[in-house]
Amino acid sequence: MRPDSLWSKSIAEGLGTFALIFFGCGSIRLGLSPGFVALVFGLTVAVMVYALGHLSGAHFNPAVTLAFALTKRFPFRQVGAYWLAQFSAAFLALGLLAWMLDGSTGLGAVTAHVPSLKIFGWEAVLTFFLMLVIISVATDSRAEGTMAGAAIGGMVMVGSWVGGPVTGAAMNPARYLAPAIAEGKLEYWWVYLGGAFIGAAIAALLYEKIRCEIPSPKNANGCC
Repeated sequence: MRPDSLWSKSIAEGLGTFALIFFGCGSIRLGLSPGFVALVFGLTVAVMVYALGHLSGAHFNPAVTLAFALTKRFPFRQVGAYWLAQFSAAFLALGLLAWMLDGSTGLGAVTAHVPSLKIFGWEAVLTFFLMLVIISVATDSRAEGTMAGAAIGGMVMVGSWVGGPVTGAAMNPARYLAPAIAEGKLEYWWVYLGGAFIGAAIAALLYEKIRCEIPSPKNANGCC
């Protein structure tokens, strides 16, 4: 099997998403404070980016996968395989948590404290900045590549700290959907999914517009 095969990349995506849900939602089920929950989510993303990013690109998020495809930085024909791996891993991780941990604190479904339009706005903005960080450190050779995991994980933590008390800061359709289905909290599913997908897509498309070219003799300052 070639190391860059779609099968290998999909497995890597599944492993990373599984870790995100297992440790992140596991921290919620264990009753950790919101601050520690945000820390667990961010650190898990950072570690998995370093561990698996060279195999699959470390999307671990269906909205990120679609955004990369829209900017032609990921093949559209592979989106379905990545989505299948990400969503399947999320449900598998949640099922394992439910079996391994007894508790009454839930399985990590997010809770909104604002109306649906504001949920959409918050999730779109939070995912926008998450995707902006991801596409800049992952695709621009001038970015500090060795800090990619720290930057992405840090943005997850910041988004969770600020947006968590308002919408739960899902920022990820797989992270939202698996716990929501498990707990039967699907009232705003279209708002959370729409906010994540649209926010990520806008960020990726915008970065492609403002991306400066690598300096050349005719473009010595590196600007478009």
